[in-house]
Amino acid sequence: MSVSCELARRLRVYVVTDERPDAETLVDTVRLALAGGATAIQLRRKQELGRRFVELGRALRQLAHDHGALFFINDRVDVAMVVDADGVHIGQDDISCRDARRLLGPDKVIGVSAETVTEARQAEADGADYLGVGAVFPTQSKPDAGYTGLSGLKEIVEAVHIPVVAIGGIHRGNASDVLRHGADGLAVVSAVMSAPQPDVATAELLALFMEDV
Repeated sequence: MSVSCELARRLRVYVVTDERPDAETLVDTVRLALAGGATAIQLRRKQELGRRFVELGRALRQLAHDHGALFFINDRVDVAMVVDADGVHIGQDDISCRDARRLLGPDKVIGVSAETVTEARQAEADGADYLGVGAVFPTQSKPDAGYTGLSGLKEIVEAVHIPVVAIGGIHRGNASDVLRHGADGLAVVSAVMSAPQPDVATAELLALFMEDV
């Protein structure tokens, strides 16, 4: 199996944390998501202070690795370095992919958000290991997110040679459509983080990869 194919497999169910103020319930929810089969966790805390961000990062990194999952930090390359995350996910307005690579080195995984084919191709050229593409559906988790749609997702999948993780409004009811349009992974926030049973919600998403979609 190629490195790209192996990474794609490990990005299948990619859970992004929400902004809830209670860090204890956040950790508990991530623990349940991992028990349900989450293959990657991203700690995304836009308002978190640095010290608490690092504490959360270390706790979630350990949980993720205990379950054989990848662990990413959103935006904060410095925090990713301190907690020895598996990698970082950066947006179009964050530190550049090339600068992140210089800081993190060749062995860490760098994901880049892309809304268009132009952004996707540039991210690949800059050395991104995978793309986060969306929003494929309208989402309340990140209301300022640009809209790519399913057709835009398909265009990006066909334009690049690295794994593509779709994000934005994805849940059990529409995830099969996302996979049919070529996504390698499903990135979700509320579909798991706000689910009554995060472990069950995660397992249902993972099961889609076993179906003939």
